[in-house]
Amino acid sequence: MKKIYNAAHIYMIVGLVSGFYYREVTKIKHFTGDSQLGLVHTHVLALGMLFFLIVLMLEKQFALSTVKLFGWFFWVYNAGLAVTVAMMTLHGTLTVLGHGSGAAIALVAGLGHILLTVGLILFFITLGKRIPARREIADRGAAPAEPLADA
Repeated sequence: MKKIYNAAHIYMIVGLVSGFYYREVTKIKHFTGDSQLGLVHTHVLALGMLFFLIVLMLEKQFALSTVKLFGWFFWVYNAGLAVTVAMMTLHGTLTVLGHGSGAAIALVAGLGHILLTVGLILFFITLGKRIPARREIADRGAAPAEPLADA
């Protein structure tokens, strides 16, 4: 659980620093247009900090880390987010500085998104393995929820 908390905490710091970086770089360069740099702050806070705070709650409830795939999810997702955010920052900074970005940045950013997608798939597989089936709930003595009637 500490590893998940630390990830959320680090993403909170990176998210806040990226917002500060965006504000200062655009102010220094008198940049008023749109760039990916303005999106880094919210991406890091949402896909990093908030996501891992939710994972932390799910870990507490379902012991996700007991599933072998959890480690794979954790590292693949973090790698994907790091690559994606790095490329967004690079592309946005180049835009603010008045330079174009090449196909290589788009390619690496695409790889980051692929890693994020694989990480999310691993997360949902992991979560699915830890959510008890209706039979297991009934065996523990808890009444399963009634299915909703079609209206």
